[in-house]
Amino acid sequence: MEPPAVDDYLRLRKESGLSERTRDQAEKGVNGAWAACHVVHVESGETAGMGRVLGDGGWYFHIIDMAVLPHHQRKGIGDAVLTALLDHIDAQAPGAYVNLLADPPGRRLYARHGFVESAPGSIGMRRR
Repeated sequence: MEPPAVDDYLRLRKESGLSERTRDQAEKGVNGAWAACHVVHVESGETAGMGRVLGDGGWYFHIIDMAVLPHHQRKGIGDAVLTALLDHIDAQAPGAYVNLLADPPGRRLYARHGFVESAPGSIGMRRR
């Protein structure tokens, strides 16, 4: 239950298909989450997956940076990371509001954990 090293964070984002970040962004941000989790492949020592949570500690939490290296996908790593993050939220803030932005590859995983689309009641928006 801790964030990955900066180099691992950058590699996981790039190789899993998330948008790339600069080293400066990673160094400033990787330890700034409310909670984080990463998985290390025992045999190789390689950081294989990660996830983080932004939140206020009371009731509002946003899952971010869910990533698993392609050659480690479909082995339950994403499920284990998400389960650990959600269990941590539930232990610290029962009944909290938890959201995320779901890219197509992760939608089935998130649905298995009870996430549903918020539209049309609300939609995700971002600043360009």
